[in-house]
Amino acid sequence: MNLTQLTVFREVMETGSISQTARKLNRTQPAISLALKNLEKSLGLTLFERKGRRLVPVPEAHYLLAETTGILDRLSTISNTMEGLIKGHSGSLNIATMPGPSAFLFPRFISQSVGENPEIRITLSTRSSPQIMELAGTQNIDFGFADFEYSVGREPQYSAELIRADCFCAVDRESPLASCTSLTISDLDGVPMGGLHATHPFQKKIRREFQDACADYNPTVTCQYFLPLIPFVSSGQCCSIVDPLTVATEHEMNLSNGKVAFVPFKEPLRYEYALLEPDHRPPSQLALKIKAGWKAEVLKMLEGVKANPRAKNFAEAEGKQS
Repeated sequence: MNLTQLTVFREVMETGSISQTARKLNRTQPAISLALKNLEKSLGLTLFERKGRRLVPVPEAHYLLAETTGILDRLSTISNTMEGLIKGHSGSLNIATMPGPSAFLFPRFISQSVGENPEIRITLSTRSSPQIMELAGTQNIDFGFADFEYSVGREPQYSAELIRADCFCAVDRESPLASCTSLTISDLDGVPMGGLHATHPFQKKIRREFQDACADYNPTVTCQYFLPLIPFVSSGQCCSIVDPLTVATEHEMNLSNGKVAFVPFKEPLRYEYALLEPDHRPPSQLALKIKAGWKAEVLKMLEGVKANPRAKNFAEAEGKQS
């Protein structure tokens, strides 16, 4: 007994005809007759009696039909499920992203990508970048999106695709700095500044930039991530050097009601994002699809704010870093 024989049997039960079954299954009549004969032989039972040109099932055939229908319907369900998994139309995702994009940009992308598909289940966590790297390294997420930090010491257990883009200086539109076409670090000498916590790698980079320019860095507002700094900038309390996705978020959400201008730097300050994928957890087709879509979305948004984005893999970036 095999699936071809059961498929033929079910169609003959429904049509009562070898010829109609052959047409429906796009097979020859001899092939249908042979499949039915072999099924009867394997069962040791005649399933049909001939009444003229029609085949009349014996009582036992009705029991076999119920069992056959259950088997074939289950196989059809499995086939559809696997097709959905292969095409990325179903499955589950566990994703972690840093606080800034997780506030709006990333959930919007995920919701638009998934739509109303009930076959996709999403777990989206907001974590700090070091936590996301740890989750990727311990194989506990499908992928993550984070600020990138070069690991020191142990070999990372994840792969990384990096996106580098230009930072901007967020200033109150009433400030004289807002009228500048570009800024230098020296232009911010002694200016009240909003920034991230002192231990954040980007904040350390900013302080080095000020030191190299012999400029005074004057921190007046400190936040965990960039978006909460925007209200302080719009009120004129400080300026802030922000990553380009914050600029994209402000363009989309208009948190400042148009009161903040984003000015590029004459000598670009580059920000580095990372798409992190565990090394020892093979990605699903759904994860590959969403990850590639998010990368394309990020590059598109960064192009939209003229942040000059460039994508690299970790090996290329590490070689350049060293």
